[in-house]
Amino acid sequence: MQLKILHTTTYHFENPVAYGLQQLRLVPQSRTGQNVLRWTMEIDGGQVETEFTDHHQNRVTLVSFDARAKAIVLRCEGEVDTTDTAGITGRHGGFAPLWYFESITDLTRPGARLRALLRGLKEEEPQDLPRLHALSARIRAAMPYEIGLTQAETTAEEALEHGGGVCQDHAHVFVAAARAMGYPARYVSGYLMMDDRVHQDASHAWAEAYVDVLGWVGFDISNGISPDPRYVRVATGLDYREAAPISGLRFGAGGEAMSIDIQVQQQ
Repeated sequence: MQLKILHTTTYHFENPVAYGLQQLRLVPQSRTGQNVLRWTMEIDGGQVETEFTDHHQNRVTLVSFDARAKAIVLRCEGEVDTTDTAGITGRHGGFAPLWYFESITDLTRPGARLRALLRGLKEEEPQDLPRLHALSARIRAAMPYEIGLTQAETTAEEALEHGGGVCQDHAHVFVAAARAMGYPARYVSGYLMMDDRVHQDASHAWAEAYVDVLGWVGFDISNGISPDPRYVRVATGLDYREAAPISGLRFGAGGEAMSIDIQVQQQ
């Protein structure tokens, strides 16, 4: 499936920015299941300082703000050819060793609610893949998709306490739970072509767990499936902080208003 993607993020600042720096993970790479045919990035109100590949093999762009900027616009546009791999992205690669993905982070630290979620799961599902799919279903039942209950810094345990969340929260809970059962796991950010709309106001997130023989396998907890040709992987990390599409800092701007417009459609 050939997907066309247009992603525009706009920041408007109340006062001119004295200094600003953003780290962008907005460039997908050709990997198992996807071939990037073309991809461009345009920046208004800033300039590229450097680009590099991080320890997750994410393409990272460092952008500084123009002096006294009152707005910055980031536009990405491209086409990606995808194939169906049943969510399997295969063997491990990159600079980070596999054991690194068993690490506990602040956002994925297990607590009493997460341990309760796992109770009896290994006994009910002795095989890896059925167990991980059952985990996905348990998470979705325990915390249905609901906007407005959580924020970017909400932890997995806090999301379970709220009893609902968005795709970022589902991915964090899955990653935390998979690691608690002994599976290396990671957070994935990217794009999903929706069946009922072209325009979206946020990118998508899901999770991957490492299974012996198969390698990395994806689980979209929010939709109850493994990724198919409608998905494009952009960045991975231990949690949202390592795979965030945009992160950074600024000084002297006061308040800000941000808008995101993402269009994903079949070419």
